[in-house]
Amino acid sequence: MKEIRRVDEEIERLKIRVKDSEDLKVLGDVFDVPTLKALYRLASKDIIKAMGGVISTGKEANVFHALGKEIELAVKIYKISTSDFKAMQEYLIGDPRFKNIRHSKKDIVIAWARKELRNLSRAYDAGVRVPKPIVVERNVLIMEFIGKDEIPAPQLKDVADEIENPADLLAKVVDYMSFLYNKSKLIHADLSEYNILYDGEPVFIDMGQSVTRDHPNAETFLLRDVKNIVRFFRKLGVECSDEEIIAKIR
Repeated sequence: MKEIRRVDEEIERLKIRVKDSEDLKVLGDVFDVPTLKALYRLASKDIIKAMGGVISTGKEANVFHALGKEIELAVKIYKISTSDFKAMQEYLIGDPRFKNIRHSKKDIVIAWARKELRNLSRAYDAGVRVPKPIVVERNVLIMEFIGKDEIPAPQLKDVADEIENPADLLAKVVDYMSFLYNKSKLIHADLSEYNILYDGEPVFIDMGQSVTRDHPNAETFLLRDVKNIVRFFRKLGVECSDEEIIAKIR
């Protein structure tokens, strides 16, 4: 109980609003002392004005809504204690940008947070619609919130029945995949209807695992992404093939 109270007190000090007991459970799951210190540094720099509720939870990270100076933010906190760092290594090993990281769980998770920031930056600069990256502090990634008034944009999988022209949407997704491949020199490596938000247009998210084109498994990851996209849009009645989409990407 003492540890829970301490975390609760730190959360209050950082202006974090806990909406219910389930939120408190999620907060306690990720807010260890080093993470709280990272958030405090971000708050002291005026990057975070206030934090709100939980947007999403996962094995490797939880995402929270926050307010910045003039925009809504998403705060992604990677879990050092429960992240599957062995799976992370598959995407880090072979990436020349992170060849010198140490192999402790903490170092790998912190490198992963930096990697997502860098991947988002490269994608954003290439014209891919992704959350605009702001900054990373230890295992805390700050980026643009996709949505409005604390309500996040839905995942593509949840609006499939509402898409008026699936073929046009597929064309936009493929354009972004091509921008990633040719301009950013990146492959998403986990692209599917689960990692695309819909905010009037597709928004690629969760780019921590994205790899450079010279990664030893780059082509395998690209084909997997393509198969996921083809499978989803075929269900919506769009005629497309793996070969056709790969040709358009390249």
